Amino acid sequence: MDPRRWKGAAAYIGLLGAAYAVAIAGSWRFGAALDNIAYDYLFRRVQPKPWKAESVLLAIDEPTLRWIPGGIRRIRKPLADALTLIAGADPKAVAVDITLADTDPAADEQLARALCSLSKKLVLNSELIEDGRQWEDPIPAFKDCAARLGHVHSQPDDADSRTRAIPLVKRAGRSQRYALALEAFSLSRGQPIDESSSDLSLRVGSTLIPIPDARFGRMRGENLDNRPMRVHFMDPEASLIPRISLKSLLENRSLVAQFAGKTVFTGVTASSASDRWLTPASRNVPTTGVVIHAEAFETIAQRLFITDVAPIWVLLISLLLVAAAGAAFHFLAGWRAYVAGAAVLVAGQIIPYVFFTQARVLPFSATMSAAWLGGITAATYYHLVVRRKWLAEQAARTRYQYAVHFVTHEMRTPLSAIQGSSELMTRFPLTEEKRKQIALLINSESKRLARMVEIFLNVERLSAGQMELKRESISVREMVDACIERTRPLAERKHIEIHLDPIADNLLLTGDRELMEYACYNLLTNAVKYSPQRTAVNVSGGKDGAHIRIAVKDQGMGMDQKEVRQIFQKFYRTRKAEQSGEAGTGIGLSIVQQIVEQHGGEIEVTSQPGVGSCFTLVLTAAHVAEPAPAERSR
Repeated sequence: MDPRRWKGAAAYIGLLGAAYAVAIAGSWRFGAALDNIAYDYLFRRVQPKPWKAESVLLAIDEPTLRWIPGGIRRIRKPLADALTLIAGADPKAVAVDITLADTDPAADEQLARALCSLSKKLVLNSELIEDGRQWEDPIPAFKDCAARLGHVHSQPDDADSRTRAIPLVKRAGRSQRYALALEAFSLSRGQPIDESSSDLSLRVGSTLIPIPDARFGRMRGENLDNRPMRVHFMDPEASLIPRISLKSLLENRSLVAQFAGKTVFTGVTASSASDRWLTPASRNVPTTGVVIHAEAFETIAQRLFITDVAPIWVLLISLLLVAAAGAAFHFLAGWRAYVAGAAVLVAGQIIPYVFFTQARVLPFSATMSAAWLGGITAATYYHLVVRRKWLAEQAARTRYQYAVHFVTHEMRTPLSAIQGSSELMTRFPLTEEKRKQIALLINSESKRLARMVEIFLNVERLSAGQMELKRESISVREMVDACIERTRPLAERKHIEIHLDPIADNLLLTGDRELMEYACYNLLTNAVKYSPQRTAVNVSGGKDGAHIRIAVKDQGMGMDQKEVRQIFQKFYRTRKAEQSGEAGTGIGLSIVQQIVEQHGGEIEVTSQPGVGSCFTLVLTAAHVAEPAPAERSR
């Protein structure tokens, strides 16, 4: 592969790699809020097929609290009556999400008898107090009747206080409690809870409860020791879990049949309850804790688990999106590249949806960031490369035009001489001596033409970076003398004198002799061409510090400052130059400027209309070693 193409490919891959790294790091560091928004949206869009609920809610709702004198403070006696009825219906399990840590002598004995009638099927709640350092259990009269104690804590996200998962395990000191829903499921199946799995998952009989990938969760700073489980929440207006008011049950005892063979969750569902949380399904209407626990139970019972995609797949899918964006803009061109890039962006948004339909959570921020950053990086690089190629083509077209004008401008004189001389030889009888003179002229002009072509090609190659500048020692005096001798015939025809100020023999330059001679010769011929007859052109050369200054001063038409600023533009000619009748295309000074700049120098111009112009080449002087003291003494 061409080294330049290899470097370009390496740079392109490097930029895409950087975009990939930024996308992944940014999504893990800042993408949690976006992932939550996407999760909630997908959660509402992708719902499983309806199922027959295994649980039922005994709801302490607003009508119940209004019906009971004293409200929630006098709930224990009606609750005892309801639980006694339910015990006779033979439920699979009963989970009570009501705080029973205080005493009520008037009702505790009756409630204790009702709870004990459910002893092998009963789960009572236990809450963490003192900032999570101690468990608050039911009073002994109730606790002794319970088969299990389950915690009733949710796990709302810090960013938006919305509950998407519940911790299946909570610890305080050396003791721990499983979630109320998990304990109820364990009792309903008659199987113990097994947490011996190395991947943090829990098992109850044949039901394996998966936990988010530990490595990925800990990268995101999540606490996975609590075994968080994503709950498949239900739309409050279309819940599949039957809800029976405690008041309705006591007033119509035939409703107890709906509790047979079910797992019963009882708790406060009134809107005045303090235990209310937002969920993905409830949108902006909070859901009570007992409903969340019932839905968590259904999630386990129906195996509606929503799990996270392993980190390796997140990395691979994101890498694939970046690579696809890069390939789209590398192998395609024009609108096809942008259409393919847009397809990659769409894929970045669609892939998480596809995974969610399979109950797998792929972080939306990772795929979106990878698709967008990869696409933007590839599109930007593509735009810059296309623009660079376009500019290169424009430069090549300009150089072609430059060459054509150079041929018509610089080669016209030697071609005319060759053409005229050959015509003389063919049309007129000439003496041998005259024929010899013409032959020598043709030979001289053809060599001059060849040198012009070579000089032009060398300048072009230097400008394109395809040729290294020759580095040879050039005597300034010899170079100027040679240029003056070549210009003198043109000057004599216009009766213009060329004066040369003395130039030191040891004044040296380092560079390409032919190119520098061309630059000096061009300035001299311009001075003669655009000067009136019977005037003078003065040439001087000297050292000014570390630089050599070669000046060509004429008594010609001169220029104003606006024209001085434009004379080095290709094809530009002053108005007076065009009116002079002298042939030219305005590219000679442009070539001179390129030659001087390639030698690390510059051109200074001073001019005044009607007085004349002075062009000065400012070039770096060659370093000449000083002679030793002994040599100077000799």
